[in-house]
Order: sequence, then structure tokens, then C-alpha cells
Amino acid sequence: MQPRNMSMSGVVDLAAVKAAQEAKAKAEQARAEAARQGGGAGAVSPADLVIDVDEAGFEREVLQRSAEVPVVIDFWAEWCEPCKQLSPVLERLAVEYDGRFLLAKIDVDANQMLMQQFGVQGIPAVFAVVAGQALPLFQGAASEAQIRQTLDQLVTVAEQRFGLTGLTVDADADAEPGGAAQAAPTAPAGPYDALLEAAVQALDAGDLGGAVQAYKNVLNEDPANSEAKLGLAQAELLQRVQGADPQQVRKDAAEKPADAQAQIAAADLDLVGGHVEDAFGRLIDTVQRTVGEERNTVRLRLLELFEVVGAEDPRVAAARRALARALF
Repeated sequence: MQPRNMSMSGVVDLAAVKAAQEAKAKAEQARAEAARQGGGAGAVSPADLVIDVDEAGFEREVLQRSAEVPVVIDFWAEWCEPCKQLSPVLERLAVEYDGRFLLAKIDVDANQMLMQQFGVQGIPAVFAVVAGQALPLFQGAASEAQIRQTLDQLVTVAEQRFGLTGLTVDADADAEPGGAAQAAPTAPAGPYDALLEAAVQALDAGDLGGAVQAYKNVLNEDPANSEAKLGLAQAELLQRVQGADPQQVRKDAAEKPADAQAQIAAADLDLVGGHVEDAFGRLIDTVQRTVGEERNTVRLRLLELFEVVGAEDPRVAAARRALARALF
């Protein structure tokens, strides 16, 4: 089975932010329920967090399971000395992260087709698959601190964009096969769950202004709340394009290439339509054409669109470099 889209955020589906938040809430509820029931039918043992995968099992063990948990893929070989250093670290972290990701080990000597389909040029090479979408994480040697940082970003994106909170791990499953684990206490609701739920309900009702305010209420109390930051950036973008006449917006942008507001409005439409690079490129070109306050206005809007797409997206990193060249 050929791996799918090699970018975690290949299209920015802004209208799906509400669904992603609802999926996250449902997944967390299911996880807590399974914990209360001593693991439940869907629980796994710590040993199950590291699996060997071949071409025959890739669809089932990686693509299908990536709908419930991020799957990190470790491409390795017996003769690869760096692999022998990296693999044990990944295996240990898979257990330490307690079901937040699943580690799939693929022997490249026995699975040449998968190696080619992922475009692996050398090993060790580490990829991830989230909700059927694949992306490269890193290749070659990496420090444990770098690996942890990468995994933290992966887990955050999987939760916020896809509603994946991982697997429930039954810690007693290995020690007492078939035995019932003690019921875990119900996790308390987070301090901002009610406000975030209010934002979801506002989006449900088509009240973008209400959603914007609800996210702002969270950020007033917790400025670093990543879920609220992402939700606010997306809700504000949807609010800006609501009621816009796409034909007129694009006509104005074509006729006024140096008009900051015309280009900003067109960039918003580009992003909502999933044309990420077009939106970024349009605003970077406008930064080069403008000066003073107008240039700063365009720069700030571009930074807002970076928030919508997410800092981990490689297109954001490339656009940041292009913006720096345009400014300096």
C-alpha cells in the first residue's frame, strides 16, 4: 500500500477546526472511560507500543491505526550501526510517552518497496503517519533532546488538528496477563475546557464572533494555550472571509498589486481554499512592494497566517526565510 500525502498539513481545512476539537474531546473521553474500566477492550500493554511492520501489514498496522494514534516509523537494518543507537531510544520513549504514539519498526532489507515509497535515502530514517497522512521527522543521528522535541510537536499536532489523544495503556497487562487493573480515577476537567467548549458550540451555531471571543477569553487567562491560539487564528480568518465576494476580491488584487489591503484580502481567500504557498507568496511579494506602516500591516497578517497553518509546517519555515530576505 503506497503511503499517502507526505505532509501533515497538506491542505488547511479551516472549516474542520470544530470537528477536530470535537474529535479530541471524544477521544479524551474514550481514553478516560477505558482507564476507569481497567483498560477496556481497546487498551494495550506497554509491549504493544512497539511493533514490527512489513509490507503485507502496513495498511492494517500503520495506515488504519494512524486514525487513532500517531504512528512513528523507524526505518532500520541489522547492519546499520547508528540504527542500533537510535532504535532503543525510540523504543524507550514509546513506552515513556504512554500511548501518545505507536512505534512501527520497518527492516529496509526485507521491505524495499516501503523504503522506496517513502523516499528513504539513508538510514536510520524516521517518519510519522497521522490520520493517513505521512511526513518525514528526521534522518540520521539525533540527540534524545531533539527526538523528544520532535515527538512533542507530533503529539501536539495530532491532538489539536486530528483529535488523536493516543492509546490507553494497561500497565498491569504485562505483569498479570488477563488480570483486571484497578480502576483509575477520572481525570479532572481542565481549567479552560468550558471556555473551549463554548468556542466549539459557537462554531456549531455559525457564530464566528462568539467563537473568537471564547478563544480570547482562554488566552486572557492562559496566553500560551496552544489550542486556543490555533482556534482563534482559524476563527478570525473564517470571520474575515465570511460574506466576501471572491470574484471582486481577486479582481481588486489583480488590478492593484501594490495595494496592501487588496492583497491581504486575497491571501485570506487563498488560505481558506487550501492554497497555502500562494497566500504566503502573495504577502511576501507585497512586503517587497510596500514601505512603512503598510509593509508592517502586511507582515503582521502574514504572521497571523503562519499561526493558522502551524509552525511545524515546512511551508511556514520556508516562508519565514523568504520574509526575512524581503525585509532585510
